[in-house]
Amino acid sequence: MAGSLIRRATHDAENPLEASLREAFNHQQGNLRPPFSLKSLAQEQYPRLNDAILFGILLEPRSAKTRIKLLHAIISDGYCHFTSMVTRIVDELYSKLVDSAKIQLIWVTREMVDVVSAGFDGLLVALLRQILGGDFSQGNLWLCSEMVGIFLQKWDRLVEENPLILTYGLYVFLRILADHGSLLGDSRLCMLKKLETEFCIRVLRERFDLCLKIGRDLVRLLQDLVHIAEFKSIWKDLLFNPGEFRVNDFKSIVKIYRLKTPSLYFSLRITPEMERNLRFLLTNVKFGNQKRYQAWFVKKFLSCSERETLLVDIVRFICCTCRSSSEGADILPRWAVIGWLLMSCRKSYIEANFKLALFYDWLFFCEEGDDVMRAEPAILLMANSIPKYSDITNALLEFLLILIDNYDAERKDVIVSGVLSVFHALLMKGVIDSLDVLAHSDALSPVLREMLRKLLSFTETSHTKELQ
Repeated sequence: MAGSLIRRATHDAENPLEASLREAFNHQQGNLRPPFSLKSLAQEQYPRLNDAILFGILLEPRSAKTRIKLLHAIISDGYCHFTSMVTRIVDELYSKLVDSAKIQLIWVTREMVDVVSAGFDGLLVALLRQILGGDFSQGNLWLCSEMVGIFLQKWDRLVEENPLILTYGLYVFLRILADHGSLLGDSRLCMLKKLETEFCIRVLRERFDLCLKIGRDLVRLLQDLVHIAEFKSIWKDLLFNPGEFRVNDFKSIVKIYRLKTPSLYFSLRITPEMERNLRFLLTNVKFGNQKRYQAWFVKKFLSCSERETLLVDIVRFICCTCRSSSEGADILPRWAVIGWLLMSCRKSYIEANFKLALFYDWLFFCEEGDDVMRAEPAILLMANSIPKYSDITNALLEFLLILIDNYDAERKDVIVSGVLSVFHALLMKGVIDSLDVLAHSDALSPVLREMLRKLLSFTETSHTKELQ
């Protein structure tokens, strides 16, 4: 009987995926030992032998090189089935795998990159999603090191076969560097931070044309790294020397501001398990019955204080990737989940980054290229908090108004235009019926009301008359 790939308590049921792979391994024992048969495989036997080889590679490292040779010899589908099974293991089992299986998983991933297997890019994405923000455990730091190593060592192959994958790695390691940079003097992180910085700077300097694919959230992530000398140089060039990036049509940081970040990038910072639980909250839990689900979510994913940085990733994911449930008004809405997460912020800088993430698309919104539903949670959170939690509305509106004045003073006109465009789109789409709920609410600070009215009366945009 073959051993196990995963850690399992005595009362846990056997995992179906692992059980299927083990069964294939047990049934294919005769085909896994040399001398290997040169006979063509029957159609139904091919995937089972693939599964058996994969299980054997993960279970028995000493035989891995022999079994990968067998895989290369029998392959007839461009490694499609094999790579899809490796990806499934990453998505469904990674957190439960024993350490030796994780090591083998990285080894076989390198092999799949080398042979340019069908779906190797999806496998890399799956592994990137398993890197946890705010997690300084040895296992998570090891995964960071292995993945940045793959991106650096396989650079030429990745550029040749699928250069866009570099931007996925860039997004992840820019975000993770912000966490790693917060632990000064930790010897475990010195070499890792050096490698992460080397990779990110190489992508930014050599393939900035690809970096533009990330869109405006690239700027948001870079801002957290300006204290690092290499990134300070990048930031200066973004603002004052855009020609340094050698991209013909890139002449100002405003170009990045106006590019909406695709949803996939936000998914990169949320593990599949976390995504499943967030989507369950937003599609199955009734509004008013969410407390026990929220308590479980916190215990599972946010129990350590260092994990608080995940809150910023989660709010971007909810705003830009999830959609409000169509099941009815009694289902827990996005704005309520975000309000709960906002109240979970304990550190002031996390709270500030959370609010920036919530409003980020507001600052550069363009009705032609942006999605107003990314702005929906913020406006509904402010509007619905007024009756009982007006302090939340006041704090959020104050943050937004200060952001308009200070985020990029040299380009304030761009930001004012963006925010006014959001208000216009929210009204036109019927997300809110009127701005009076904010502009004329006695629950708001008089100073904020006056600042908001002044903003809404701004006359240098085409939307002003419609907003008044």
